[in-house]
Amino acid sequence: MKTAPSILTCDFARLDKALAALDRLGTDRLHLDVMDGVFVPNISFGPHMAACLRPLTSLPFDCHLMVQRPLGLLPAFAKAGADSITVHLECSDPTGELLARIRELGCRAGIALNPGTPVQAAYPWLCRVDTVLVMTVQPGFGGQALREDCLPKITALRREIRRQGLAVEIEADGGINADTLPAVAAAGCDVAVMGSALINARDPAALVALAAGL
Repeated sequence: MKTAPSILTCDFARLDKALAALDRLGTDRLHLDVMDGVFVPNISFGPHMAACLRPLTSLPFDCHLMVQRPLGLLPAFAKAGADSITVHLECSDPTGELLARIRELGCRAGIALNPGTPVQAAYPWLCRVDTVLVMTVQPGFGGQALREDCLPKITALRREIRRQGLAVEIEADGGINADTLPAVAAAGCDVAVMGSALINARDPAALVALAAGL
């Protein structure tokens, strides 16, 4: 299983050092949690932050837009260096229009589902995305415990992706740590998004190695 550290837990005053450490760990991509204070209660950062970080690492940027109206922000994030952009099915902009625009901008496209959204809502879009992000916590705050009732959604997605004969990655985000990684992997996840569990780990290399071995 691949790992995608969320930078939200990092010390923003020392992001250059944090990104250098993540590079050395051998993680697969960086997860940039973008929050607008509307779709979720918190506010994090925008495309300018992504642009500032881009020269500091060669890791791909996976921009997760927890934003009510992401359509107007897509060009700025693509210009800032996003390799993939994930938008929520629950946001106010039309999913089809969002995915088409992400593709036009040359980025990989992803959709995200909140815990309360039925997994079947993703099925019509699987042929148009590279990634489906299953939120295993309610988005907006770090440090939450993984909701085990979300794991069957990952399994159902894996089954449907195979049925459609597609090569879509499944990401899981929220409450993933050394204790929950095996269950997430067993459910069929390809990429584990980890924030505080990885950034604050005593031995982050062991956590990355654990994921890689699952």
